[in-house]
Amino acid sequence: MLDQPCASVVIPCLNEAFHIGACLDALANQEGVESGFEVLVVDGGSNDGTRDILDQRAATEPWLRVLDNPDRITPIAMNQGIAGALSDVVIILGAHAEVAPDFVRRNLEALRSHPESGCVGGVVEQVHGDELSRRIGLALTSPFGVGDARFRTGGVAGHVDTVAFGAYRKSVLEELAGFDASLVRNQDDELNYRLTESGWRIWFDPRIRSTYHARSSYRQLFRQYRQYGFWKVFVNKKHMTVTTWRQLAPAAMLMGTAVLAALSLWHWVTPNSAAVLTLALPALLTLWGMWVLGAVISMALGSVPLADAPGVFRTFFVLHMAYGWGYCEGIWRLVFLRRAPSAEFKSLTR
Repeated sequence: MLDQPCASVVIPCLNEAFHIGACLDALANQEGVESGFEVLVVDGGSNDGTRDILDQRAATEPWLRVLDNPDRITPIAMNQGIAGALSDVVIILGAHAEVAPDFVRRNLEALRSHPESGCVGGVVEQVHGDELSRRIGLALTSPFGVGDARFRTGGVAGHVDTVAFGAYRKSVLEELAGFDASLVRNQDDELNYRLTESGWRIWFDPRIRSTYHARSSYRQLFRQYRQYGFWKVFVNKKHMTVTTWRQLAPAAMLMGTAVLAALSLWHWVTPNSAAVLTLALPALLTLWGMWVLGAVISMALGSVPLADAPGVFRTFFVLHMAYGWGYCEGIWRLVFLRRAPSAEFKSLTR
């Protein structure tokens, strides 16, 4: 164990035997870090060989510590790591991630250069294991697919509303009481919202780089983004506000489609209904025509190869419908019915 590490990297982990070795290798190869840093892997009771890998490496690597998370809940794992961190800087990382050789150094430099910022972060690039995941990755780095999140799409350095794999001042995390343990999804976005509301800023530096293995099936992608939409409502209800307006677009699209389709059907079976209903079908066609046009323009601007266009287009559809469906479910269950999230929404999709 290091006495005074310059940074503490916290990694929540559960059954990551396929990825955890590469994740730790990338951290072991960091360059330009004057004093040592530590890595805290918080394991939720892995039973796929992950724990054997961790224990073997921890026995020979003084910078690696393994903690137990019997609750098997991601934000609880993060909070355990924060509590056990010996450094004034805590970096939250995923077990599926591999960081650039200068990742730790760039984060530390950004925090020193921007004292107004309680968190800094950079670009998370998708890694593609096959053609399907590569096409999914193209959609996940498109503004049409994920909005203006610079940690996905890239861009110039500057203040943003959120980042992934952020490096935080530990004092700020303690001030905010860490991550909300009730959130299965969106816990980093929710923390970053509280951070900026408390007066701190978040700095994005495109030179801070890491990679992440993309989802490999539309089924997994749908489940993941349905959960994202659902838990966003939970966050909005907690803070009594819409934290980012871009989150409303998929749900508005889905609800607009449902309303216009219902009006079109009503007019079809009741020809003598109000004349305004005759506008429903054209409006519905216009709504989806604009969506299709937006998808096509996005792919053109992103130079998506023609062979990949159908897969990227399908991914856009899955992303927007899954997030919108989850958001509508969240409104119905959490706001109107006032029920707690069911087990379906509490289970992780990896």
